[in-house]
Amino acid sequence: MEPTLMLGDCLEVLRTLPDNSVDSVVTDPPYGLSFMGKKWDYDVPASEVWAECMRVLKPGGHLLAFAGTRTQHRMAVRIEDAGFEIRDMIAWVYGSGFPKSHNLKDEWQGWGTALKPALEPITVARKPFTGTVAANVLAHGTGAINVDGCRVGTDEKLGRINNQAATWGTYGGGPNRAALGEVSGRWPANLIHDGGEFLGEQARFFYCAKASKKDRDEGNIHPTVKPTDLMRYLCRLVTPPRGVVLDPFMGSGSTGKAAKLEGFQFIGIEREAEYLEIAKARIEGVGAG
Repeated sequence: MEPTLMLGDCLEVLRTLPDNSVDSVVTDPPYGLSFMGKKWDYDVPASEVWAECMRVLKPGGHLLAFAGTRTQHRMAVRIEDAGFEIRDMIAWVYGSGFPKSHNLKDEWQGWGTALKPALEPITVARKPFTGTVAANVLAHGTGAINVDGCRVGTDEKLGRINNQAATWGTYGGGPNRAALGEVSGRWPANLIHDGGEFLGEQARFFYCAKASKKDRDEGNIHPTVKPTDLMRYLCRLVTPPRGVVLDPFMGSGSTGKAAKLEGFQFIGIEREAEYLEIAKARIEGVGAG
């Protein structure tokens, strides 16, 4: 099934989508920082937008939403006010940020006004459901996260899991490797890093650098493009096999490209026509050549 890309205001377009029709929402919305003077970044999305995202999600479906460190609290509160259950926050940590500081002079030389940016928070939220997680997964394919599919590879021998954990059985129609007694890597953590030396035991966390030159060379003029590997990992973490990923703030299509590479269906909404065309070209380019 071909991705569905829709031009328009996300709230208006979301209202045209049917209830309980998508498996996950993975998105990089406006941070409310007036980034580069862009009008679309004047505020974090309103609770009404997140309420529509929750409506179209299946029961137990997850939402992953990036935010800025200064406005993460507003993002999370609005998501929660819409009815979502806040489950966690993932920190994407990188070493290549540049401090936007006003540096003082004379007797105050060495003082400034800002820290070096080194992380972006990602709110992890879930649509409420009734009954148990196991029953909800069987009914809708949603409610759990794909632990085995997102384990962090390691050269260490981690041994076999215990019998109690092995009772989880299967998920998404295929055998759960953990249930078979295999441990293929470390449990996915709420930290993702770009290999900066300050992190110490890097093998414990998923590695992803900032957007590569290849990502940015795909006709991409969007100022906040996210790396494809990062978006693939996030889509895989919260989307069941062959599921539908929704991005109501599509931008240049990083989520859509990642979803297609992972074998998911994709619905993207973007209000800027120039970004939608970039997204269309990037997503259509997956598998080409």
